[in-house]
Amino acid sequence: MDRIQALEVFVAVAEAQSFAGGARKTGLSPPSVTRGINSLEERLGARLFTRTTRRVRLTDVGQAYLEDARQILEHLQAANDAAAGAATNPVGQLRLTCSHEFGRIYVMPVLTEFLDLYPDVSVDVVMVDRIVNLVEEGFDIAVRIGHLPSSDLSAVRVGRVRRVVCGAPGYFAENGIPRSPEDLKMHRTVAISPVSPSVDWRFGYEMDETVRINSRLVVSSVASGIEVARKGWGLTRVLSYQIGPDLESGAMQTVLEDFEPEPLPIHLVHVEGRRAAAKVRTFIDLASRRLRSVAVLN
Repeated sequence: MDRIQALEVFVAVAEAQSFAGGARKTGLSPPSVTRGINSLEERLGARLFTRTTRRVRLTDVGQAYLEDARQILEHLQAANDAAAGAATNPVGQLRLTCSHEFGRIYVMPVLTEFLDLYPDVSVDVVMVDRIVNLVEEGFDIAVRIGHLPSSDLSAVRVGRVRRVVCGAPGYFAENGIPRSPEDLKMHRTVAISPVSPSVDWRFGYEMDETVRINSRLVVSSVASGIEVARKGWGLTRVLSYQIGPDLESGAMQTVLEDFEPEPLPIHLVHVEGRRAAAKVRTFIDLASRRLRSVAVLN
């Protein structure tokens, strides 16, 4: 096993957290993978994994080595892609991460269009409601909602989302429209929170006005809270993109717009900047145009 293949095997085992998983990913036999890792550790003079009967875990040395190994393989792939024309033609696998609801409503239509346009590209999408480390977890692009911390990553702003109070037109026709945040105490509300039936909703551009919402109905699912509000039972508070299709169809409407906090920006974040592969640049160009054309995101 040459050194490049050993690095590929090491990364595969680290990501799968098992020798069997690494073998499946690389197409090698489990004994070959085990021998490859053992040889790599002997050559380095360091333990990269701790082994148990069920899984393997990276040591501290292994974790640091993983980041370096990924960069080496990425640079090698970039060199190979450039030689093969991938620097100008989108090819290979694009790995993208985004939140569940934003991905379902807005990212998936762009991705399927992208796949139709570029048949030599495949896409692996991971939808999780957490911040993913692009470098450590091997992603090309992340869709981020919220203000970005200072970093070496490149970012393209494609829109914004608002924190909105919303309900069905039928509910407002029957119960009236709240004119101030304090009026919410006289309305039925659906709180979306996994923690407590007492939820603080903050208002004002600087989020300096707080209303304690003591809801009789508390759900941990955004989709469930929206569904209850859509059917006219009460009001709820969500991010505007989560009810984008409902706002466009008229099934839901927002209130208290003058009291909303500062909107949250939406960015497409990636690692390589101008050196990004064609698959990354092309997807960002397409996604930027499509997302910027969505009214609810602007």
